[in-house]
Amino acid sequence: MELPVVSLKMIIIVHWLLTTWGCLCSWLPQPYIWSNYAILAIGVWAIAQRDSVDALVMYLVGMVITILTDIIHIAISYDRFQGGQRYVALRDQFRFSVGMAILSLILKPVSCLFVYQMYKERGGDYNLNFGFPGLTGGRDRTSYQTIDGQEPHHQPAVSAGTKTPCAAY
Repeated sequence: MELPVVSLKMIIIVHWLLTTWGCLCSWLPQPYIWSNYAILAIGVWAIAQRDSVDALVMYLVGMVITILTDIIHIAISYDRFQGGQRYVALRDQFRFSVGMAILSLILKPVSCLFVYQMYKERGGDYNLNFGFPGLTGGRDRTSYQTIDGQEPHHQPAVSAGTKTPCAAY
């Protein structure tokens, strides 16, 4: 199963938009906002440095951490803010904001898979197995020749009539 190629720019734009819409109504705490925008800034760093594997690792780890913290923030803040709604317009804005925050949370694991695929394409060495064959398949490095090993030196024969024993290679 091959994953389609998704641009890191598109992942950043989608999560930025969903985070912004999730914060449209001020029901989420400040750590939610800071953590998501900080991870998006690391994603911009990963876009700017196309050869950096470290930027992608930091973005991937940050996305996994924000998945866990977003679950906590949404669960704690939802009931606390929902009871204070009086006006229909504010209630609709609150529902839209909650929906976008939850949609962002749902899309984050999918984005993590795409970022991991980009990490492997950039030459990342960590081989994580998600249990899907072909998704994180390792590279076949058997056809590569090592550059640090040297060919063994052969001793020339002393004379034409003298045989030298060959070492088994």
